[in-house]
Amino acid sequence: MRSTDIRSTFLDFFQKRDHRVVPSSPLIPSDPTLLLANAGMNQFKPYFLGETTPEHPRAVSVQKCARTSDIENVGRTTRHATFFEMLGNFSFGDYFKSEAISWAWELFTRHYNLDPERLWITVYLDDEEAVRLWQRVGVPPERIQRLGMEDNYWSMGIPGPCGPSSELHYDRGPSFGREGGPAVDGERYQELWNLVFMQNLRGEGSGKDGYPILGELPARNIDTGLGLDRLAAVLQDVDTVCETDLLAPTFRLVQEMAGREYPGRDGGDDSTSFRVVAEHSRSITFLIADGVMPARDGRGYVLRRLMRRAVRHARRLGIDDLALPALTSSVIGNLGGTWPELTRQSALIRQVVTAEEEGFERTLRQGSRLLESAIGRATATISGRTAFDLHDTYGFPIDLTVDAARSAGLTVDEDEFAALLEEQRHQAHRAGQGRKGDAVARQDAYRRITAEHGPTQFVGYASTSAETRVQALLGPHGTLHAAGEGDEVEVILTRSPFYAESGGQVGDTGTVRTSGATLRVLDTRPGLDDLHVHTVRILDGEVRPGDEAEAVADADRRAATARSHSATHVLHAMLRRLLGDHAAQRGSRVEPGRLRFDFAHFSPVDTRPVQTLVNDYLLDDPEVRVWETTRAEAEAAGAVALFGEKYGQDVRIVDIGDASRELCGGTHVGHGSQAGPVHIVGEASIGTGLRRIEALTGADALRHHDHQRDILTELAAMLNVRPDQAPDRLRQRLETLAETRRHLDTLRQAELDAQAERLASLAEPVPGGWLVAQRVPSTTGADLRTLTTKILTLRDGRGVVVLGTDTDGKAALVAAAGADTGIQARDLLTEAAREVGGGAGGKGPIANAGGRDPGNLPKAITTAARRARTLLTLD
Repeated sequence: MRSTDIRSTFLDFFQKRDHRVVPSSPLIPSDPTLLLANAGMNQFKPYFLGETTPEHPRAVSVQKCARTSDIENVGRTTRHATFFEMLGNFSFGDYFKSEAISWAWELFTRHYNLDPERLWITVYLDDEEAVRLWQRVGVPPERIQRLGMEDNYWSMGIPGPCGPSSELHYDRGPSFGREGGPAVDGERYQELWNLVFMQNLRGEGSGKDGYPILGELPARNIDTGLGLDRLAAVLQDVDTVCETDLLAPTFRLVQEMAGREYPGRDGGDDSTSFRVVAEHSRSITFLIADGVMPARDGRGYVLRRLMRRAVRHARRLGIDDLALPALTSSVIGNLGGTWPELTRQSALIRQVVTAEEEGFERTLRQGSRLLESAIGRATATISGRTAFDLHDTYGFPIDLTVDAARSAGLTVDEDEFAALLEEQRHQAHRAGQGRKGDAVARQDAYRRITAEHGPTQFVGYASTSAETRVQALLGPHGTLHAAGEGDEVEVILTRSPFYAESGGQVGDTGTVRTSGATLRVLDTRPGLDDLHVHTVRILDGEVRPGDEAEAVADADRRAATARSHSATHVLHAMLRRLLGDHAAQRGSRVEPGRLRFDFAHFSPVDTRPVQTLVNDYLLDDPEVRVWETTRAEAEAAGAVALFGEKYGQDVRIVDIGDASRELCGGTHVGHGSQAGPVHIVGEASIGTGLRRIEALTGADALRHHDHQRDILTELAAMLNVRPDQAPDRLRQRLETLAETRRHLDTLRQAELDAQAERLASLAEPVPGGWLVAQRVPSTTGADLRTLTTKILTLRDGRGVVVLGTDTDGKAALVAAAGADTGIQARDLLTEAAREVGGGAGGKGPIANAGGRDPGNLPKAITTAARRARTLLTLD
């Protein structure tokens, strides 16, 4: 059964059982507690928590997932992967264990035709109900095993929904490992499907001892995850996930590029490298297609780590040319039909992997030079600190360090390296846990408020004011019964005209007035879906929950923001028209009168034609139309959905003329001409394959234009020409000035040459050589250095030069020793520098000193000369 049939069989099975098909969410999740989408349930988390009511109580999906927690196992086992498609069925307070178990058994044995005699079940230790249900469908007791929290109690790895689970495993036969069931050998008895009975809420904690269970969820739910790769490996009767039709073309290409065949699953390090290169190539392709770019931290670091690991293993296989461009193209050719975003982003993917692999090659060369230097210094062992610095600063892999050291007859202190790496991880974890802990506590407070009072009714599309009521007040440590003048708190309102920051658009500001208080709204952002959180400062009086209020958003600020948001949409459309579809939005910031727009592209962009296109388009006054439809209909209509944004089944679409159609929840102008003019003030790179444009809109653009005109007018007046003549006249003046400077430099050099010859003629013979020690008035420290060097070139190398000057109330000294003297110039000035209240610096044949006491300069020169005579005589 091919992978396309496996997917369709799964979706059809659950559609017939009243499940609604939900598209995969992007790999960049909208959940701030997650780095990457790691499970099918991520996008349904608000339903499990009771924050949002689903439109339908049952769902089925094929979700793109990325996990790197087991990255070291990828390639070493037959089943681990960093990217996979998760088939899942979900119940939101509807059916529970009985249906989930019976349907899973039916699907496996009757539709995928898996041999019931080779299926094993694991359940949580004390889940007697699950045991009974499995026995009811026909599983004998000896093929049901009970495991602990680490194996059969599921969570996302962070505080949130969780519950006991039951897993279906397939016995792949004795060639894959020992007998005894999943509790004995996970390679032989491969986990295929995990049924999670989502009923609890977990707190902080991890490890074998588990984490605290904080209580029950609002309803009992079902969340299942069936790994497409693993099921395909069983149904297609291949040894590893890399040999299924999901990865086979890429796996074969790795072998062609290496010039040799895959040695089989037991081929040691070579087998591991073949599997790593193929598997990571798929992960890389999907991550870039979903908007992840290489970076030094966060999800960008995950991508970079995968790319570098793939390149390292490719080099181990003897693939010395660029590998990733061809391999990612293979992934696109194989899976682009199922996942069209791969095809749409193919140009960007190729650019990113090419640039990153070329950059890593430079890193390897630089690291190799540093490693060779470390090997040259070492006697028996390279320190763990050196290996860690190579790894952390230069991205040089520890295994390459160990290999190179071994070839030189050395060892690496891997224990010290591991300790330093673990400490770094702990520091990052502690920092992250602190932020996560604060975020989780805040989210819990928002959930309680939503559960008690319901969501915020947003009325801001139609009006900038509303009659409302204060639902709740929140301070740094939780809910408040009251807040008074000077306090800065969070306010939840029943109805709000304030737009909550989303989709790059900043939140509204304004005023809330009650009968007893005036509140200045500083910012508005979403706490949860449909819950607006207003950060306020209380200007006077006291406010309490339950107070009736009038909320008024700043209308001028809202209008200026709307202009910027509509201009951003048009800018996006014009960039794609000029550069291609790969120039898709990767981030934005929409503020009153200005915008910042990040997009995918690899080279600098001439913004003049972009600005002209945007303004010409807006000048035609295109109609702005806002309408709502289903997400499926929006995609069919060609609406652009932005990476990382969260969309429900019903979406809001903003059309600006016929060139721009985007899914958007923001505020916009009524007609295109109201968004202009747009003036681009900057374009620059912000990372690999990412560019940023900054622009001004509306009145801010006009003010900027007026400011530039005023500067030009003032400049023209200074040059005594018309404004249109100013650039040419200024260019002429600068050329004349440059020529004059060159002439002055020539004269100055001639003057210095003459002065050096005069000073050289004053050389005093001393035992062991000669000495020039003179005060040079009205000169600079730089000229002193030039003079000392010239004097040395005019005489033989057995002498010393000491020169001093005083300028701007400070003393400066320069000393130089000829090559034949063996004198360190700094030794000449150490004592002399103290005479002028300063210190000496420099290394080798020339040194300098300075101080704030120029009155003692003659004494300092004498002191330096005395030291020179002594050293020359000793020599």
